[in-house]
Amino acid sequence: MDTQCAISQPFTVASGAFAPGHLGELTRIIPFEMVDHALDQTHRTQKRIRDLPSRVVVYLLLAAALFPDMGWSQVWQRLTSGLKGLSVSAPTASALAQARTRVGAAPLRWLLDLLRGPAAGIATPGTRWRGLLVCAIDGTTMSVPDSPANLRRYTKHGSHNGGSSYPSLRLLALVSCGTRTLIDTCFGPTTRGETTYAPALLRSLGEGMLVLLDRNFAAQDLLKYIAATGAHVLVRVKMSRRLPVLARLSDGSYLSRMGALRVRVIECQITVATTQGRRTVDYRLATTLTGHRAHPAAGLVRLYHQRWEIETAYLEIKSTLLGGRVLRARTPGGIDQEVYALLVTYQVLRLAMADATAARGGVDPDRASFTVALNTARDLVIQAAGVIASAVIDLVGVIGRRVLADLLPDRRIRTRPRVVKRAISKYNAKGVVDRTSYKATISIDILAGPGP
Repeated sequence: MDTQCAISQPFTVASGAFAPGHLGELTRIIPFEMVDHALDQTHRTQKRIRDLPSRVVVYLLLAAALFPDMGWSQVWQRLTSGLKGLSVSAPTASALAQARTRVGAAPLRWLLDLLRGPAAGIATPGTRWRGLLVCAIDGTTMSVPDSPANLRRYTKHGSHNGGSSYPSLRLLALVSCGTRTLIDTCFGPTTRGETTYAPALLRSLGEGMLVLLDRNFAAQDLLKYIAATGAHVLVRVKMSRRLPVLARLSDGSYLSRMGALRVRVIECQITVATTQGRRTVDYRLATTLTGHRAHPAAGLVRLYHQRWEIETAYLEIKSTLLGGRVLRARTPGGIDQEVYALLVTYQVLRLAMADATAARGGVDPDRASFTVALNTARDLVIQAAGVIASAVIDLVGVIGRRVLADLLPDRRIRTRPRVVKRAISKYNAKGVVDRTSYKATISIDILAGPGP
C-alpha cells in the first residue's frame, strides 16, 4: 500500500499586502522597522496602501540582487513561493517597473549609509595590525546596459579590438580587509578617474586606521588628505619615482617626503620559490608610520599583501553575487538604485558571516565562505524562513551555522600574477594559464635605500 505524507513548514511574515516584503533570514539584519525608517527619512513612504507598498518594493530590489539571472516577475515569485495559504498579489511587469520608479534610489542609499562599517570587534582575528584597523581603497568597473539613456551618462571603453560592448561605471570602495565589509563606497561614470573619486571616501577615515593603496593612488595631494583625517597610509610607489633620502633607519628603510607629507620608504625584493623555479619582484612602499621600531619594515611588507582582500571583495560582488552579468536597469536612475541594492545585499551577507565567525571565537573571517552564505540566503528567501525571530534568541542563524560547518582552509600563498583565465574572445588573452597549485616559500629582503 502506498503511503503519502505532507510536510508543512511554519513561517511568520508581515500581514496583508506587506507579506511579500522580506529577505528570508537576512530580514533580521535589515528588519521592517529599518526599511520603514529609510522610506520615511527619504520621503518615499506610500500615501496609501497599494498591492506593492514601498517596503515590499525595497525588499524586492534587495532580492533581485540575490537572483541576478532572473527577471523581475521571477524574483517576485521567489519572494512569494514560500507564502503558502496567503493571498498575495500577482503584479504585472509594468506594475513592478512603476513601483521601482516610485521608490527610487534614495532609500537604498540611506540603508547602505546605515549598514556600512568594518563589522570587526577588537578581538576579531585578522582585522588589525598592531592595533590599527587594516583597510584598503581601490576601484573597479561594472557593465551597464547599452541603452540610449545610459549612454548619455556612461561611456564605452575604446581599445585596439574595437572597444567594449557595454558602457561602464566606476565603483570605488573603502573595505575592511579582515571582514571584507564595505566601510564606504562611491560610483559614477568612468570619465572620472579613481583618484578623483577617492576624496569622497575621506569622510569614513580616521584615527586608528591603516589604509592600503595601490600605486595608482600614490598622488601626493591625495595622500596628504588621507593623512589629515588621522588615518595612516601604506602605499606602493613606482621604483622610478624620485624621493629624497632625509635619514636612513636601522631596519633598511629611510625617511623621505612626498610633497609636504613626511613618509618612510621601504624598498625590498620579494622572492617566490616553487618547484618550477623562482620569481623575484622589486617593491617600494611608502607609509606615514615613521617609527621603524614600532612598525618594522618586514612586517609592513608582509601586511601589504592584505590589499588583495579588496580584490576578493570585488570578485564576490561582480562574479559570485552578480554572476558576471550586466546590470539590469536601462536608465541612470535605475542604475543608481540597482547598484545601491547590490551593495546593501553584499553588506548584509558579510554582516551575517562576521556575526557567525565572531560567535565561534578565534575564527578568522577569511575562512567564511561567501558562496555558502549566498546560496543559503537564497534558499531561505524562497522558503520565507527565518523572517521574524522566534522567542528563542538565535544569534548565529541558519546562514551562520552553515558557514561555520563549511569553513574554508587557511589562505594559500599566491604564487602567480593575476591573469585573465577566460577571455571574452576566442583568442587566448595571456597564453596558456598554469592552474597547478605549487608549494611555495616567500622570502623578503629589505634593500638599503640610496644615500642622502
